[in-house]
Amino acid sequence: MPIDPVCGMDVEEADAETVRFEGETYTFCSQDCRELFQTAPEEYVNQPQPHLSHVGSVTVPRIPYGRARGAFDLSIQHPGQLSVGDSVTFTRSLTEGDVRTFAEATGDTNALHLSEAFATETRFGHRIAHGTLVSGLISAALACFPGLTIYLSQNLEFERPVDIGETMHATCEILEDLGERRFELSTRIENDAGKTVIDGTAVVLVDPLPSLS
Repeated sequence: MPIDPVCGMDVEEADAETVRFEGETYTFCSQDCRELFQTAPEEYVNQPQPHLSHVGSVTVPRIPYGRARGAFDLSIQHPGQLSVGDSVTFTRSLTEGDVRTFAEATGDTNALHLSEAFATETRFGHRIAHGTLVSGLISAALACFPGLTIYLSQNLEFERPVDIGETMHATCEILEDLGERRFELSTRIENDAGKTVIDGTAVVLVDPLPSLS
């Protein structure tokens, strides 16, 4: 089965997007990956590990997948070893498309998120993003830590609603090293005004990244 040179995913050949480059045919999981490849094919052809991203001396398991967007700021004191105070902030705007895709993927079609006429009559006065869609940005931030981060537990408090189109900043910071590669973290999401939208803590297990050829 061919592998997408942009995101590293296995691709079913039927109806797949393809591009010819220097006599070779490359297969893609989506039109988005194909278009990314065409912007700089040499970069992707020469990338031996498309499933990894390199941020300075730190390697994280993030891939340029489809329409996924967002930027992260990584603060690691000692590359190769996580410690108290290490943190990641992931920033992303939540769009109309995100809300509708989330509703389809989860089945959460609450009219508060999809119908303006309905939402106008609620305490919020307009449609808002799903709370669990917003909290998912914490998971995106955790994926920016070096290593393979595995959720063990998460506690959350939802402090204010998020308007569709708002930009969110999800910050995860290591509070305590629990031993055996387990860590307790603060997990907080703020809006552009610096107001806390979601606050909580999580416990994660961070395994070494697998060695893939």
